Amino acid sequence: MTGSTYFISSPHTKEECLNALDAVADKGPEQLDQWHWGCQAGDHTGYAIVQAESDSEARGYVPGIVRNKARVTRVDKLTPQQIKSFHEMQPSQSKNR
Repeated sequence: MTGSTYFISSPHTKEECLNALDAVADKGPEQLDQWHWGCQAGDHTGYAIVQAESDSEARGYVPGIVRNKARVTRVDKLTPQQIKSFHEMQPSQSKNR
């Protein structure tokens, strides 16, 4: 794996649904396999986690007809040690959560 991990949330309308699904399917089975769809539950949104070198490369996974609506966020996994170091960098805070 190279690059960073990105979470994509790509909403579309009921009217755009089949065009969005076809656009992803046309890119091939590997690309289609990266997507999960809420459409059958009434949530016309595609969700994917992809590896990419940049935000714009990750955005390229989104069908062009709905690309401007997509939210693309770089995400990271954190270790317990990293979380502890984040606390150490903060001014003293209450531990009540």
